This record gives sequence, structure tokens and C-alpha cells, in this order.
Amino acid sequence: MADVITYRDAVAEGIAREMRRDASVVCLGEDIGAAGGVFKTTTGLWEEFGPERVWDTPISEQAIVGAAMGAAMTGMRPVAEIMFSDFLACCWDYLANEIPKVRYMTGGQVTVPLVVRTANGGGLGFGAQHSQATENWALTVPGLKIAAPATPADVVGMLAAAIRSEDPVIFFEHKGLFATKGPPPPPDHIVELGRAAVVRAGGDITLVALASTVPLAQKAADILAGEGIEAEVVDLRCLVPLDAATVLASLRRTSRLVTVEENPYQGGWGATVVSVVADEGFGLLDAPVRRVAGKCVPLPFADALEEQVVPTVDKVVTEVRRLAAY
Repeated sequence: MADVITYRDAVAEGIAREMRRDASVVCLGEDIGAAGGVFKTTTGLWEEFGPERVWDTPISEQAIVGAAMGAAMTGMRPVAEIMFSDFLACCWDYLANEIPKVRYMTGGQVTVPLVVRTANGGGLGFGAQHSQATENWALTVPGLKIAAPATPADVVGMLAAAIRSEDPVIFFEHKGLFATKGPPPPPDHIVELGRAAVVRAGGDITLVALASTVPLAQKAADILAGEGIEAEVVDLRCLVPLDAATVLASLRRTSRLVTVEENPYQGGWGATVVSVVADEGFGLLDAPVRRVAGKCVPLPFADALEEQVVPTVDKVVTEVRRLAAY
């Protein structure tokens, strides 16, 4: 195996591993077959597994997720792709009102073990309807697991856990990370959903990040280290289950917290993390908590304007400096 793998190729590798392992795993979505996906995240699947297990669908998010729901209820493990996470709104009734409630409403007699994969997030100038980070939409719905990996190895390991889960999982793949590279995962690699990772140790402040904001927080931590501020970076990996224990353990070391998220400030996942810390870890804090988040406006198309809206390294560095001096 190569020394590195891209995030994009890790998606196809993660799905392929599970399709080889379990004949009940199937894929469906727009242009995922011979075309290899609009973001080239399903390259090679159609060639290896054929049209019986890799289904090109019409341009209908409702059809894709509805078919996946039915397939999951009757014994398959479908991996459905919604091309852009913004388009989750087109199949929201299935995602919010049907799929997460089946297991509960049947008293556990029927499960819906499906994964909905979707390309998420901004920073690439795709405009207001193709650039949103929508993890916070799913966060409002009980019964959905929410995964958002930051590295190629985590893509593979978390896909394995998601596809094997008996619960429905929304799997957010960040568009801005597709070209990034990292060490390839070992065979049979699996990353338990709901287990955060401390990706940089530090004793002065805790930066809690997810997906694209993980490398952003790491870059900010590098700059801050040059100023004598050692930031610990926590990659949440998942929002549901939420690994609050790792965040609280980090705060015992640092006593200061900044969340770094691409979701809009209003209703973003950082608010949930901060509320848990206020409830369960208030005594650990030596300063107010701060949130670096997206602004509450539609995302601009122009790159200079988009940078004003989404989190940046400079915004994180500025917030940490203020907090370190508190």
C-alpha cells in the first residue's frame, strides 16, 4: 500500500472494504457508478462490485433516501450518497421524521442500519446553496448518529463503524478535505463512533474542533506555540455519540476552552459542547468559554467574502490570545 492516501480515496477504500466483508452492503446515489461520483469518492466501486450492488439513481434525494430506508428495513445495509449536504433538506422528512423513529416505534423489531454520506462544508466558493456545514441540522434529531472525520484513516475506520451500526448514521465528508493526504489505515481498521481524539497535546487551552476545523485548529496551535501558548486540540470526530468525557479531561489540564466550528454560531454544535461543559465541568474553568463559528448569514460566493464568514486560523489565534490573557 502507498505511504499516503487522500481523504477522497479513503472514502472509496472504506466503502469497498465493507462491501468485500459483507454482501448485504450496497451503494446508491447520483453518478456514483461508472462516473465514480461527482467528487470521485466512489471510484472503482462499480467496476469491482457491478450494477447489482452499486446503483446509479435518478436526481431525487427523496428517492435515494426512501429506497435506502426500505432496503435497510428488509435486511440490506445501504450506503446512500446525497451529493451536497445542503440537499439533505430535500429528503428531510425521511431523515428527521421516518428513519430515526422506526426502531423506537416498532419496539426494536425493525432496525434501519443505513449510512447517508454527504459532501459538507464551505471554503471552496460554491455559493450559498452548495457550501453549508449542516451537522447542526442533524444534531436536532434524536435517533441519528453523526460522524465527521478529519483524516483519511478516520474516514476508513469510521465508515466501517457506521456501516456496521444498527442505527442510522449521517456521515459528513468535508469538501475542503478531499485532496488532503494522510497515513493509510491498517487492514480491518475501525474507529468506534463517539470516541474523540486528542490530536495535539497542550496545557494552556483546549481547542475543540470537527472535520475541516481540526487542521485549522492545529495550524492555529502551531502559531500560538511560537508565542508560548500551548493549545491542546481535540478532534470530536462525532457529534452523536458526543465524547464529552475527553473534552472534560482536556479541560482538567488546561482550564480554558474554545470551540471551533463551521456551523453558524446560532444553533451550532459548539453551543451544545459549551452547555455540557457549563453543566458538568464549570469548576474546571478559569475563564469564560469562547466559540469561533460561522457567521449567521448565507455563504457568499466570492472567496474574500466567504473568508469573512467561515472560521479561519487568524480568528482562532485572536480568540485564544484574548482568552490566554484573561
